[in-house]
Amino acid sequence: MPSRRAVLRNGAGVAAALTASFVLPDVLGNAATAQDFPPISAPCKAPPALLGQAMVALDRHRHRIAFADRIAIADFGAPSFQPRLYLVDLRNGATVSFLVAHGKGSDPDHSGWVRRFSNDQGSLASSEGTFLTSDYYIGDHGVSQRLIGLDATNDNAESRAIVIHCAWYANPDILLSQPVLGRSDGCFVVGEAEIDLLFDRLGPGRMLFSAKIRGLTAGAWAALIRREG
Repeated sequence: MPSRRAVLRNGAGVAAALTASFVLPDVLGNAATAQDFPPISAPCKAPPALLGQAMVALDRHRHRIAFADRIAIADFGAPSFQPRLYLVDLRNGATVSFLVAHGKGSDPDHSGWVRRFSNDQGSLASSEGTFLTSDYYIGDHGVSQRLIGLDATNDNAESRAIVIHCAWYANPDILLSQPVLGRSDGCFVVGEAEIDLLFDRLGPGRMLFSAKIRGLTAGAWAALIRREG
């Protein structure tokens, strides 16, 4: 994949060039389904309950999702000071995790926890559900990736301009000066040094699943992390 910096220098033809670079062999394309991959093994760090929900969503929307070799899971039951965006390779369970910011409307008190989801225009909130990663464009935050909402809980994603992008307020070093990440207008925002890796491995035509484990309080989440650690 061309680097984000190179794309910013070159400007024209961004979406076409980047999308074209993610063509995969048929064995990992439309011929594959979630059942074609072995059970997720020990390297996968995504919460098992959320991973199970994501696999159900992948099967439900398989006709819309071109590539089922890798998926992304945003665990919005976790706080923003923890890596909670998981990129999972379904072929072997290998996982890379990223810090990711949530929307202002989901956390009005800036506590670091998602309190609510919304699909409404102007809500500035994160949405839950299944997203299809789409094309790239250059916006206010550099190279960004459009998302298509596939569920009733997020089908306004395009009209709300909910995308993946990077920003300074999601950089890991911000946690040295404040307890939680900054907040977005509803977009999935990662650090400036992480965006190239995320785009390179996720690409267009894959699934991003956003959810939280219902009823999991901050205290229960901390206990779960201690037990799994």
